[in-house]
Amino acid sequence: MTSSLEGHVALITGAGRGIGRHHALLLAERGAKVVCNDLGVELDGSGRDVSVASDVVREVTAAGGEAIADTSDISAFSGGSAAVETGVRAFGFVDIVVNNAGTASSLSISDVTEDLVARQLAVHLYGAIGTAKAAWPIMRERGWGRVINTVSEAAFPSRITAGQASGLGYGPAKAAVWSATHALAVEGKPFGITVNGISPGAFTRMNEAMFEDSPSSLDLDPCHVARVVAWLASSDADDVTGVVIHAAGGQHREYRVERHRDTELMARIRRALQG
Repeated sequence: MTSSLEGHVALITGAGRGIGRHHALLLAERGAKVVCNDLGVELDGSGRDVSVASDVVREVTAAGGEAIADTSDISAFSGGSAAVETGVRAFGFVDIVVNNAGTASSLSISDVTEDLVARQLAVHLYGAIGTAKAAWPIMRERGWGRVINTVSEAAFPSRITAGQASGLGYGPAKAAVWSATHALAVEGKPFGITVNGISPGAFTRMNEAMFEDSPSSLDLDPCHVARVVAWLASSDADDVTGVVIHAAGGQHREYRVERHRDTELMARIRRALQG
């Protein structure tokens, strides 16, 4: 997975820390010019530190790459548009969008509020759709584009262990991004735009509490996730769209949603309806 990204410009949201930082460093190493978008917020979305994005830009340029910092708030469509415009002003266009920005929450039905759900949908769903919408006309005109969204197993709460960000905030928001990924893939295919999802497993500040009591035997360095994203962003993956790949510790799985008629539950329902 060493495909060149020379001649491309990538916008990476949440590029200041964790997995996003690794995305920025690797895509730049592969030759892409990079827009490092990050507000520098805390895990719950509070606070702001504009130096976070600038620090990654310095890392990229020190390694010989090209990058620019952006601190637009992508939780609104206007912020997604502003982030893409930063890339256009600096490099002429944006043809790769990696939607990585996110905040964490774990909400039960007793403590969930409309505002908290709205915040999760804003940063994850609105952020993913807004940046894609802003870059879409550029990609269509070029006849080539990449959108890579970050989803999560938290979309399926039964799979989540205690301590992970799930519940009625983060999980449903990621499930919405999952759906949007498939919808955009269908719309983009005729124009050479691929849209895929990455479900990452990596040790970052967002999930470090989860591993305190149950450490993983896998090497959960975020670089393993970034390598898959770099491949999806390359021309080697021209024929790959509408898929979600789980990447963790150098291991990979493809998620599929399938319908089955002949299951025990379906047989039970048929018997009940016939009775």
